[in-house]
Amino acid sequence: MGKNKKRRVLSVFILAMLNVSIMASLRNLPIVASYGLSAVVFFFLVAIFFLIPCALISAELATGWTMGGGIYIWVKEAFGDRWGFFAIWMQWAHNLSWYPVILSFVAGTIAYIINPALVENKTFVLSIVLSSFWGMTFINYFGIRTSSIVSTIGVILGTIIPGIFVIGLGISWLTEKQPVQTPLSFEALFPDLSKIGNLSFLAGLFLAFSGLEVSAVHAKEVKDPQKNYPRAIILAAIITFFVFMLGALAIAIVIPEKEISLVAGLMEAFKIFFSYYHLEWILPIMGILLVIGAAAEVNAWIGGPIRGLHATSLHGDLPPLFQRVNKHGMPTSLLLFQAIVVTLCSFVILELPTLSAAFWILSVLSAQSYLFMYILLFLAGIKLRYEKPHVPRAYRIPYKLPGIWIVGSLGVFACLFAIFLGFFPPTQLEVGNIIFYESFLIGGLVFMVAVPLIFHFFRKPHWIKIPPSISNWTDQDKS
Repeated sequence: MGKNKKRRVLSVFILAMLNVSIMASLRNLPIVASYGLSAVVFFFLVAIFFLIPCALISAELATGWTMGGGIYIWVKEAFGDRWGFFAIWMQWAHNLSWYPVILSFVAGTIAYIINPALVENKTFVLSIVLSSFWGMTFINYFGIRTSSIVSTIGVILGTIIPGIFVIGLGISWLTEKQPVQTPLSFEALFPDLSKIGNLSFLAGLFLAFSGLEVSAVHAKEVKDPQKNYPRAIILAAIITFFVFMLGALAIAIVIPEKEISLVAGLMEAFKIFFSYYHLEWILPIMGILLVIGAAAEVNAWIGGPIRGLHATSLHGDLPPLFQRVNKHGMPTSLLLFQAIVVTLCSFVILELPTLSAAFWILSVLSAQSYLFMYILLFLAGIKLRYEKPHVPRAYRIPYKLPGIWIVGSLGVFACLFAIFLGFFPPTQLEVGNIIFYESFLIGGLVFMVAVPLIFHFFRKPHWIKIPPSISNWTDQDKS
């Protein structure tokens, strides 16, 4: 016990900050801004039905199965090897359509620095997306240590400083009673539910609040996790809520709803603010900071999840071709495969009428893919409470079986609803050919879901390089 107490040194505030760092990303602000003040209601719904259930179930599983592996181990313990591999695949695969999203944000920001007219130039944006992703893939071939140097500094510079700036400028704009482009009345809190397309952007908020299953491994390091872990999650949700809401409202008050670009909305807002305050010289600096932050975020993700997927390949879940590593320990074949699929996804930029439409459809595909993994996460939490009650958990969802059923069911319902919503084009955007829109989403999801199941079906005994020892990990947890 004394050893465990020494290890549990994280305060509620520090754990909350870890969770905020995962969720808070300025690229999501234009999506939120499109809803104006009614985004408050959507944030509340996503927090209650998805964010908090995800955090609580992840904490219970992370403090019960402490030997590492995360979602792969949790789902594998509950449903077997096939679905454990499927879960880790979906956690990785959702990035394939997410990379072009954030890199188009980078391209839009660069366009504002060079020539704002390039913001809607599809060829320019596509060239930036592809060149930057292949460049960062090349960097990751040299190992995770080289990559992490780029990421650590970049996230701080590209998220915190611009976030403080846009919120501060928005508050200043309101205090000086400048024209406001979005209603700030009590009635504006309530979203327009007359058309289901008015709710479509809600699916994007699920992606904004995802990733807490990664930070849940820290739950066991908190003093009295049964009380303090939920407090940390609630604090993180409140902080993220205010960062998103204040940042998004800062955009909404200066740009009319129909004119908000999902790609360049943040830079457009900065341009208006800086022009009014005669600070135009800061705009290129802010753009550079945003580019650094977004590029650092992408760079951190390129080499991280793919290493987890490679670890499962050694247990025979992928063909030997994908098990190859270079002298730096990086899975070269998987990195190349990832870059090829990202390239194919990126060409949707040329097919849709606007860059905002391309930004959105890629965001939806990413969110839908990730939510498949979360459905398995919630179901695993319920099943393991029945099948492995003897495994000690530092944190348990209260109220025994009814508690885990309520939390897990809320999460599954929210995920299914968000996946369903994603198939409806948002009324705020012109998406062009509806057949292409639906075909891209359905085809993308079928590909994401089918590939791991096909690999598992055809796997051979000689694919196994390291025999899996999940049962041994569980036995160690019991002791």
